[in-house]
Amino acid sequence: MCGIVGYIGHRQAQDVLINGLSKLEYRGYDSAGIAIYDSGSIHLQKSVGRLATLEERVKGDLVLVGSQGIGHTRWATHGRPSDDNAHPHTDEAGRFVVVHNGIIENYLELREELIAKGHVFQSETDTEVVVHLIEELYQGDLFKTVVQVLKRIHGAFALAIMAQDEPGKLIAVRKQSPLIIGLGEGENFIASDIPAILEYTRKTYIMDDGELAVITADGVECFTFEGNPTVKEVFNVTWDAAAAEKGGYEHFMLKEIYEQPKAIRDTLTGRISEDGQRVILKELDWTPEQAGSIDRIHIVACGTSWHAGLVGKTVIEKLTRIPVDVEIASEYRYRDPIVTENTLVVVISQSGETLDTLTALRESKQRGLRVLAITNVLGSSVNREADNTIITMAGPEIAVASTKAYTTQVIALYLFACYMAQLRGSVGAPQVPEILTALKGLPELAEKVLQTAPAIEGFARRYADKEDAFFIGRGLDYAVSLEGSLKLKEISYIHAEAYAAGELKHGTLALITEGVPVIALVTQDDLYEKTVSNIVEVKARDAYVLALTWQGDTNIRKTADEVITIPRTLPFLAPVLAVIPLQLLAYYASVARGNDVDKPRNLAKSVTVE
Repeated sequence: MCGIVGYIGHRQAQDVLINGLSKLEYRGYDSAGIAIYDSGSIHLQKSVGRLATLEERVKGDLVLVGSQGIGHTRWATHGRPSDDNAHPHTDEAGRFVVVHNGIIENYLELREELIAKGHVFQSETDTEVVVHLIEELYQGDLFKTVVQVLKRIHGAFALAIMAQDEPGKLIAVRKQSPLIIGLGEGENFIASDIPAILEYTRKTYIMDDGELAVITADGVECFTFEGNPTVKEVFNVTWDAAAAEKGGYEHFMLKEIYEQPKAIRDTLTGRISEDGQRVILKELDWTPEQAGSIDRIHIVACGTSWHAGLVGKTVIEKLTRIPVDVEIASEYRYRDPIVTENTLVVVISQSGETLDTLTALRESKQRGLRVLAITNVLGSSVNREADNTIITMAGPEIAVASTKAYTTQVIALYLFACYMAQLRGSVGAPQVPEILTALKGLPELAEKVLQTAPAIEGFARRYADKEDAFFIGRGLDYAVSLEGSLKLKEISYIHAEAYAAGELKHGTLALITEGVPVIALVTQDDLYEKTVSNIVEVKARDAYVLALTWQGDTNIRKTADEVITIPRTLPFLAPVLAVIPLQLLAYYASVARGNDVDKPRNLAKSVTVE
């Protein structure tokens, strides 16, 4: 979950590294550091805290001069945030330097072995064993040494390595954790993610799992872990670097909330026939026989993507009558799920690098199952390793709290459900044209939902001092309530829980006290009266209720204290619109409490460790 950068060329490396790390700080921000080669020596600066602290250190007399270096911004896994635990890490003599994203699973046994041989460790991290192992095995050839090191270390990792005795060379290694190489003229780059290098080049190599590269200013050579050469295709980045900037918004999260109409439109573009009657998913191109053979679907994801999967379950089952299980990836991996040769596994990951989801994908493939991926990142591990992929067109998402990635994942699941219903001739197939027409209208309706922001901001500011909040809903509203609850707790730090509204009387009503805010979702027409009854129950315990319902619903005002409305569409599609006010609620509550919205404490964007 850390961010890696590397540079070799003709520029001052310090400037390139700091600039690149600023684009990667969403991946981790408890410490940062850089190492630069100059005049036969490797020089380090690193600091606990945000990147700004490191920037202050490398001004003036502490400027690191040189045109070759590596850098890192950290999200702690092994060892508390501290100067010693910050990357880069070196051996005792300072001859070798390493930055790392991931986990070395067998670091304890390697550490004990190396200490027994006289190595002295300076940090608590798992990463430091790598640099000491390089020192132990080095015999004058860094590339051959790294190949030997890779035979000894286990886990998921991306590494950038530099040696004092071999100037003009960087080595990059990828196993499960993301890493890309930027290709320039007389210069080359390493980064965990594309935004870090877009200012300099659009030509990249997306490193494959189990691949390492030798990088000089004039070229890049890629190899397998066994040292055999590989052939790479250049991936040209087409999106604008400005897409990774705030664009005038106070925070990336707010910008990304307001980008949702466009993201929805882009995800739909080209996937609905001109007459609006059929779904076109060229990425799948399945036959009716292939679609008809599927007897069960397992949706596997984490966090926000798991919540999207809960919406997908209802939609797919309703339209296709295929049983769907929605699984948390970190649990799915270990519970030996019951599958048949006709089980389809659908993995959902914004980054395409979420380790638990990626491992579930790989284990499903080992079982001989077909895997469909839904991801936002073309060229990601999930994209490359799945049998088929539906790419969501959300564009770069920088804020840790996911917004537009969620809505586009839900859109992708609607399209997939409609596609399957039509291909199989399912009971829901006749409904598909109506659903597709409504889907095409969602971007405009989402624009209208965003106009409710002032009312939501007012509510958020009035209740930002509360330490508890509850979300209730039934059916699809409950699935959306879970996402609303997660958003509020992860960026405002208000304790928030979501409950199926019908479960209140089975114990959770005990939590309702005078003045506690309850956000009630009431968009499912067939469950309307039941949900209103649940609102009455919490009102009887003196809760303060904010209801989210359809425009034109005047009845709910007789029960709720405040009401936010969304424009009418099919209740089936309500999750796409209903989640937007909940995202805004979380955002404004976080701002009111003075939090760092884009970088909530203890969290990072891409979870590339277990």
